[in-house]
Amino acid sequence: QVRLQESGPGLVKPSQMLSLTCTVSGGAITAPNYGWAWIRQPPGKGLEWMGGMAYDGSTRYSPSLESRTSISRDTCKNQFSLQLSAVTPEDSAVYYCARGYKDAYDYWGQGTQVTVSS
Repeated sequence: QVRLQESGPGLVKPSQMLSLTCTVSGGAITAPNYGWAWIRQPPGKGLEWMGGMAYDGSTRYSPSLESRTSISRDTCKNQFSLQLSAVTPEDSAVYYCARGYKDAYDYWGQGTQVTVSS
């Protein structure tokens, strides 16, 4: 059973950096043909794909967030992380990590609420 668990601060101040980590168990993040993504859902809005990392470490980002987003990984810990810089209250959302396989996301973390506020 693949499990994903997000972790990180629930409150971030405006202009600071948001950092979240996704810990994966039950499957290696380096396993071929899988990808790993960060997806968020602001209150009252739909899901927004932020970016992802393939099994080989290559990354892609949403054009609207690319200038502020970075995804990295620690293969020893089987974790991948999100950094979002210069946050504003509009970045408040539930943040999810998910595993991608064949154009779908088959496993998701439970999500973590992040609020941007002074």
